[in-house]
Amino acid sequence: MTKLPPPKPEWAPHKAVWIGFPSHPELWELDLEPARDEVIAFAEAVHAGGKGEQVLLVAADEEAAAAARRRAGDIARVVVQPFGDIWLRDTAAIIRGDGVAADFQFNGWGGKYDLPGDDDVGLRLAEARNKKVESFPWVLEGGAIDGDGTGLVVTTEQCLLNRNRNGAMTRDEIEELLYRDLGYDEVLWLGDGLLHDHTDGHVDNLARFVAPRTLAVPEASDNDPNWQVYQRAAQKAAQHEGVTVVPVPSPGRVLRDEEIVPASYMNFYIGNASVVVPLYGADNDQAAVAAIGALFPGRQTIGLRADHILTGGGSFHCISQQIPII
Repeated sequence: MTKLPPPKPEWAPHKAVWIGFPSHPELWELDLEPARDEVIAFAEAVHAGGKGEQVLLVAADEEAAAAARRRAGDIARVVVQPFGDIWLRDTAAIIRGDGVAADFQFNGWGGKYDLPGDDDVGLRLAEARNKKVESFPWVLEGGAIDGDGTGLVVTTEQCLLNRNRNGAMTRDEIEELLYRDLGYDEVLWLGDGLLHDHTDGHVDNLARFVAPRTLAVPEASDNDPNWQVYQRAAQKAAQHEGVTVVPVPSPGRVLRDEEIVPASYMNFYIGNASVVVPLYGADNDQAAVAAIGALFPGRQTIGLRADHILTGGGSFHCISQQIPII
């Protein structure tokens, strides 16, 4: 089997980025307008006064597109493609190192949220960019994996081995598919993801590569509901040959209507000119921005509130999917 070039790491140069724009009032309710404002602030930070990549705001219908254009002005181009919701990290195609858009099956995070348009929006977006598309008959969400550009990819057992994705598929079978379809030849398996994460433990909320074989993992704060998750992830990563673990502060216990929500600074987006970190009004907000900024000295690191986006279950990384320069 010929080895494919794996996706470029997120810190490699981007040509553009798709960003989902909140479009359905019945899903977002009172959070719709504030979430739209947070998305525009994110888009503006990625645009970085023209120093960043092209921003493609994806709206599901003409009403949402008009709202996006009013807010965005000249910082973004608005694209209309019907979708269920804004989580394009999971529904958009993953661009391999050969420029091919790898399009996987999407089943609403194991059948939890089956929304019209989410199953094929990735195909439609890629075709609109004139990308060559290869479609694969197994379930994979972009937020479930993170690669360092060398062929090493990190994921969680909770997600990729979950029977609600690909039935009883084994670890070896998943690794074979990651090699065959995306060119990854080494897998770092972590255990569980964050508490109350409806994605079943997406790794982009838990741990992120910040350089080749260098993995950032949160360090628990006081009263942190995920302290054991972080500890186990750091231990497993440190035991993987050649991997260096870098600690980053955690937001700790973040509540919404008295419920613990899966808030994470790890859901940052690495753009051409900026790194955008979601903030939640937690004590460690500024410490996290400083720690992540130290990992990307050539970029401006910007912390932005993401409380209203988080009501939908994710943050800046979850709503974006980069189109790398090949």
